[in-house]
Amino acid sequence: MKKLSLLFVIVIGILFSNTTFAQTSKKETINVWGSCGMCKKKIEKAAKIAGASAAKWDAEKHELEVSYDDSKTTNTKIQEAIVKMGYDTQDFTATQETYDNLPGCCQYDRKPAKKEDSKN
Repeated sequence: MKKLSLLFVIVIGILFSNTTFAQTSKKETINVWGSCGMCKKKIEKAAKIAGASAAKWDAEKHELEVSYDDSKTTNTKIQEAIVKMGYDTQDFTATQETYDNLPGCCQYDRKPAKKEDSKN
């Protein structure tokens, strides 16, 4: 009977710890421009340095799937780290200087510039 009670307590503990983790874990998709395998490595590495626990970039779709603990990092911090490497994201644009420093194979068609509202 004691073994059964102990087993029950352990199972309940595991369930609660998984539930607690799931509440702070986020999985999101971020648009990131790039072109080659070297881009993939740099983009995924930048996301992980910024706090993502997992990062997978799809070159064809220009989509980065990230998982992260939202108590440790944010979507914005992840995008800012990627932009510092020279890659445009859905919300941020790398500086021209940073982009120009990318190897030739990594220079991609830049994302369309945002149109400013004309006040006429």
